[in-house]
Amino acid sequence: MDFSRLGPCLAPLLLLGQLTTPLQAAPSLQPNANQSAGAISDFDAYILGAGDRLELSFLSPAYASLGGSFGILNDGSTSLPMIGSVVLTGLTVNQANRWLTSLYRRYLRRPDVNLRVTQPRPMQVSVVGQVQNPGVYVLSPGGEGSTVEGKIASIPGLPTVVSAIQKAGGITLNANLSDVRLQRKLPGDGSQLRETQLNLASLLQQGDKRQNPFLFDGDTIVIGWAPSPPPDEVLELAAANLSPSSIMVNVVGEVKTPGRLSLRAGTPLIQAVLSAGGPLAMRAKRNNVELVRINRDGTATLSRYSLDYKLGVSGPRNPPLREGDSVIVNRSVFASGSDAINAVSQPFTGLVNILALVRILQDYSNNNSNN
Repeated sequence: MDFSRLGPCLAPLLLLGQLTTPLQAAPSLQPNANQSAGAISDFDAYILGAGDRLELSFLSPAYASLGGSFGILNDGSTSLPMIGSVVLTGLTVNQANRWLTSLYRRYLRRPDVNLRVTQPRPMQVSVVGQVQNPGVYVLSPGGEGSTVEGKIASIPGLPTVVSAIQKAGGITLNANLSDVRLQRKLPGDGSQLRETQLNLASLLQQGDKRQNPFLFDGDTIVIGWAPSPPPDEVLELAAANLSPSSIMVNVVGEVKTPGRLSLRAGTPLIQAVLSAGGPLAMRAKRNNVELVRINRDGTATLSRYSLDYKLGVSGPRNPPLREGDSVIVNRSVFASGSDAINAVSQPFTGLVNILALVRILQDYSNNNSNN
């Protein structure tokens, strides 16, 4: 008997049966803590979600009229001919193919279906940890614009971990590129996640592109924190396109041109003082230069250093500066004493000038009376 001719008559009953039939279970893809970045492509598949545009076609010409283009609504469902509303969110394309085949097989003979994504939805990914602007970002499949100051303006191609970090303004100088975690939803109800450890240091140093996988909607990137990164690593981070090329710092006190300066990222403290014209002779206390740093949690730290032009970039003695740092070159004993003397003598100087003016007026008055 050809059940395809009875499809319109049986559609209400079939739809009622569909509502009581659970969705086909997603394949088991349990998290693996030991999974390496090179195995990512073997486990991941595109997961359908709201906003995807799909195209359904049938291999049999007799069922060609049932095919067409459709989209997934916000509730994760879509409406298809004969079978009505179907929930596809959380399934891979292959799982959705099998699910739709099983639904159409209830009243069509050999319903070989082919489902494909014609327009993927924009991706929402979270970038948190040691980045300039942590948060949730919407990435377009056609490429993104970098918000890393001084870096390239556009990032063509499918979104990757690096392009998402660039979208978030780049990394901080406390970023631990060897501790980058990518958390991804597994097919199903979205409650299960898989976490993959990435090493972006290998990407920058050795060009290992396996450490820069493509992103999926719902991914979360966590950049680890390095409490005291080595100075050579700080300079390497500053030169990479993952961090801003320049920083703004304040250099005040006993320097020739105090104020707010734009410096190359990773500039050490001594070079920043020289960029402000250098310390003033006799007035600057070279062994008492303060560095005030505002932390991301709102707290501030104060450190003291000595100016030694023979030093290279050294964390304990000549630290690389960060965005928003303030460098204070304090006064020497000579400058403090000189300023104190000037402050005391200025009122007397004004009084002497007033007495001199009175005497001039008196002499002028006497000369007029004699005439």
